[in-house]
Amino acid sequence: MNYTILKKGFFALLVTFLLSVNISDAKNKNDKNKNKYLFTTNIEIPTTSVKDQASSGTCWSFATTSFIESEIIRLGKGAQDISEMYFVRYTYPDKAQKYIRYHGFANFSEGGQGHDVMNTIKKHGMVPEQIYSGLCCGINYHKHGEMVDVLSGILSSGLENKNGFSGKCLEVFNAGLDIYLGKVPEKFIYNNNEYTPESFAFELGIIPENYVELTSYSIYPFFTQVDLEIPDNWSHGMYYNIPIDDLMAVINNAFNNGYSVNWDGDVSDKGFSHKKGIAIVPESEMKDLEGNEQLKWEALSEDEKTKLLYDFTTPRPEKKITQETRQVAFDKFNTTDDHLMHLIGTATDQNGTQYFTTKNSWADDSNDFGGKLYMSESYIKLKTVAIQVHKDAIPPELKSKLKIE
Repeated sequence: MNYTILKKGFFALLVTFLLSVNISDAKNKNDKNKNKYLFTTNIEIPTTSVKDQASSGTCWSFATTSFIESEIIRLGKGAQDISEMYFVRYTYPDKAQKYIRYHGFANFSEGGQGHDVMNTIKKHGMVPEQIYSGLCCGINYHKHGEMVDVLSGILSSGLENKNGFSGKCLEVFNAGLDIYLGKVPEKFIYNNNEYTPESFAFELGIIPENYVELTSYSIYPFFTQVDLEIPDNWSHGMYYNIPIDDLMAVINNAFNNGYSVNWDGDVSDKGFSHKKGIAIVPESEMKDLEGNEQLKWEALSEDEKTKLLYDFTTPRPEKKITQETRQVAFDKFNTTDDHLMHLIGTATDQNGTQYFTTKNSWADDSNDFGGKLYMSESYIKLKTVAIQVHKDAIPPELKSKLKIE
């Protein structure tokens, strides 16, 4: 297929269409399937059902828990519904301690990273959802606004008199967590067996040390571990920094060998639409249009151009993303650490463009794909802040270069 001819013809048709008819009327007249994205699944890693983080900033726990649940399936332990709020409950006290030690100058928010879940498993194990739901007060969905305000107030009040700091605010803080999320069990009965959180994690075979995080930014030395400078890395977790082509190789190698990928990145870009179930980086420079078509494009307003490029109805050519492109977007805060999701496979559209099937935590009825979405290869290359994988998902040559055993 000739990419240039396709690009010219596609955009010429769309520009002419936009200038000659009203967009909304045209959509009603068109056959519903004419311009829709059509995806063909290539690889699909077994996973559990889509969950809903609801009114809580706990995507980091939902995504990583989903990632762990797929790992449990891969390890032959069956489908398990693991408690996301158990990890949230144990992470908050660590955040609070850091906040106090930095005299209020550390990040205290709802956000976190994949390693926060692994750190909890290492120290406190894990439990099934039915044992610890984290729901209280008669509400059947997660709603953390009041809890976060109260917890923040406790810490701020404790710091008001630093010379006479008693440390009691941390005791009050933990009591507040027990009130809002519930007390964590020391032992529990599950499937007619008695467990501790530690023994439950051990039985399911999740070893936190087997999981690593990787990023790709040229401001850091490549092939070294770096303290990734994003607000939600409050615990200063270390990431292997590698070139973007290597990072993409890790993702693809993971899927080709039966592993899934925990993804951290930007979802605030106009190319991301969970409602439509698509994330793209369309080519917008229009350099290949000629004559009247180029003039028609230039005559459009910025709003009209944006509607044309981001209508999410038809596959279109996407930007070529480089290491420099990524770095500029990161430095200008056009790529920010917004959201964690679980990558569970690959797909292609009708033009052969690769996408990564993504399991979100915004409920299974939040879009037409059952709460999942498709992020293009260009979007992943540009908007990925970091990933988390099992160390054996990394290509052997790269794994050796990073000195990962």
